[in-house]
Amino acid sequence: MSEQQNINNDTELTEEQYEEQLSEQHRIRIEKLTELKANGKNPYEITKFPVSILNKQIRDDFDKLENETVSVAGRITSWRDMGKANFIDIRDSSDRMQVYVRIDDVGEDSFKEFKKWDLGDIVGVTGYVFRTRRGEISVHAKEITLLSKSLLPLPEKWHGLKDKEERYRKRYLDLIANPEVKDTFIVRSQILREIRSYLDNLGYIEVDTPVLHTLEIGASARPFVTHHNALNIDMYLRIETELYLKRLIVGGFDKVYEVGRIFRNEGMDATHNPEFTSIEMYQAYTDYFGMMDLIENMYRTIAQKICGTDTVNYQGTDIEIGKPWARLTMVEAVKKYADADYNDWADDEAARAVAKAKNVEVEPTATKGDVLIALFEEFVEEKLIQPTIVYDYPVENSPLAKRKPSDPAFTERFEYFINACEFGNAFSELNDPIDQKERFVKQVEKKRSEGGNNAQVDEDFITALEYGLPPTGGLGMGVDRLVMLLTDSKSIRDVLLFPTMRPIE
Repeated sequence: MSEQQNINNDTELTEEQYEEQLSEQHRIRIEKLTELKANGKNPYEITKFPVSILNKQIRDDFDKLENETVSVAGRITSWRDMGKANFIDIRDSSDRMQVYVRIDDVGEDSFKEFKKWDLGDIVGVTGYVFRTRRGEISVHAKEITLLSKSLLPLPEKWHGLKDKEERYRKRYLDLIANPEVKDTFIVRSQILREIRSYLDNLGYIEVDTPVLHTLEIGASARPFVTHHNALNIDMYLRIETELYLKRLIVGGFDKVYEVGRIFRNEGMDATHNPEFTSIEMYQAYTDYFGMMDLIENMYRTIAQKICGTDTVNYQGTDIEIGKPWARLTMVEAVKKYADADYNDWADDEAARAVAKAKNVEVEPTATKGDVLIALFEEFVEEKLIQPTIVYDYPVENSPLAKRKPSDPAFTERFEYFINACEFGNAFSELNDPIDQKERFVKQVEKKRSEGGNNAQVDEDFITALEYGLPPTGGLGMGVDRLVMLLTDSKSIRDVLLFPTMRPIE
């Protein structure tokens, strides 16, 4: 029995039998490659093949292409041996295509070589387009060339890539074995293109800012640390793009954004990966209400462009992106869902008593703002299924947001939530350098008390503010979570081509 047939055999093997078969097939393929090289037919020496069309285009335009000569290339994914005539399926980046290979057309010597090839090999085919008697659009081969030898067999029916961990580790094989996975990443690319298009049309300029920082800022996220040999200094992978982007607003740009890779040395779960993609955007002369309108309209536009509708189903729930998003302050949200009214708390001690009564743990020194945040996280977030904007956050956890003139205990900050998950964060940006430095100092003190001994105040950013930052609205959003939403993906690992994985020991 040929290897082509053996791989597709429906007989279920034990794990041990399967591993033995893999080892044997690997050995056989190495021998085939050695023979090819000995005969002067090393496939790895071929540098190019004149592909004239993609498989999907042949299907889409069959009426125009019937009987036309084409050149296609791809990986052999199935093989039906009928003696002097064979049918193979080859898959390129767009689709699968059946190829009819007959000895009378390609020649006896070429056909003899062809019969030694294997599933997984990458081939180039030149022939004409036709439809078989069974109605299958196909290419009738006149020439077929081995372009790359696959030394390892593709996953077969019973031992295909079913294990999630293995699929994430070997995404290249996941994409071969499960072609539908590619669709998610095509959509991801389309989403990024639409975000850029939306912002570009509003007059935003895309920029790049440093990934390596020379100091560890006092923000709560923990950075990854590396060392620069030439300068002999530790450096830190960025945990945000915010401070550099706001420097550009100081410098005279009115609207900027960056699509950036962000790194945080923290835990992993269904919505968190140590490196992820965010988009931050800043606009002079607007505030957080302007950013609310921007993000709501942007999501509505992108959903329509990508999904053809502004109501998308995520994990069995219809998310109504197109309807006006609910907007409520954090105080209103906690009152509604936790039955606790911030305005009734006389002081910090009274607030802590409320937390205790509701079995929510807070620090002994927790302020009213700290308690409000704790109650929000405990009782409110899980209720925010439809798109909801929660605004006016306590100053305690908003070190870069402008205080509300009417109530300095709160800031002009909002986050928006979908399906009980935070998707983005926005401010009326703090542009008072004195207030900003005071908050930075407190942030650094807190981080150092928690063990972050290298945390520092970004003095250069304070200097930039002293030259004058105009009233500015800013927003940061996670791209990966938006992709999860619009592709109905349950885990962030499903929308990252190469998610972070623990090394195999």
